[in-house]
Amino acid sequence: MSTIQPWLAAVLVIGGYLLGSIPFGVIATRMAGLDIRTVGSGNIGATNVLRTGRKDLAAITLIGDGGKGAGAVGLAALLAHQMGLVASQPLMCALAGGAAFLGHLFPVWLKFKGGKGVATFLGVLLAASFVVGLLACATWVAVAKILKISSLSALVATALAPVYAYFLGCPAPTVILAAVLAVLVLIRHHENIRRLLAGTEPRIGANKPPKVVPRTKTAK
Repeated sequence: MSTIQPWLAAVLVIGGYLLGSIPFGVIATRMAGLDIRTVGSGNIGATNVLRTGRKDLAAITLIGDGGKGAGAVGLAALLAHQMGLVASQPLMCALAGGAAFLGHLFPVWLKFKGGKGVATFLGVLLAASFVVGLLACATWVAVAKILKISSLSALVATALAPVYAYFLGCPAPTVILAAVLAVLVLIRHHENIRRLLAGTEPRIGANKPPKVVPRTKTAK
């Protein structure tokens, strides 16, 4: 496996983390006078934003969260080419993409309370290995159509991603990245897993979006 200079690794990790920390769910809902952290599960991801009944805000969140993961990897790949470090590109992309994913999970701007990372995970994969990312997205869609459970779709898609990466012959950093992020997604979905085992996890479209009221400032 190729190595890179410590300073370059630090730039990739810090830059990726800061990019991943951008809370698109919070930004999108604030534009509509809402605070997504007071809605549904309080999660800042697209699935919870959809519970506001605003598909446009959910779409912005999904694209933003996926885009920041893809953007971190894309910028790392561009930097590798500019610096003549093509052999180290998979490692550089893995560092930046992994850091962006951690930024989404633990954003510094929100006191390290972030989302569950599925959209960012898929964005990272699509940029690191388009075929693997595409297979993961297709898996999510297939499971969602059959079983109608969003969390289970995400868990199956992320769990299979490193398998896809391995059998497609992706570079070791990409396979390791997919595996580590899949484990983190699994951990972040621990409550969903408990509900799945108990048979109480809600199905897609089973409940109407709750009534959402504009966010108000609390008295100091």
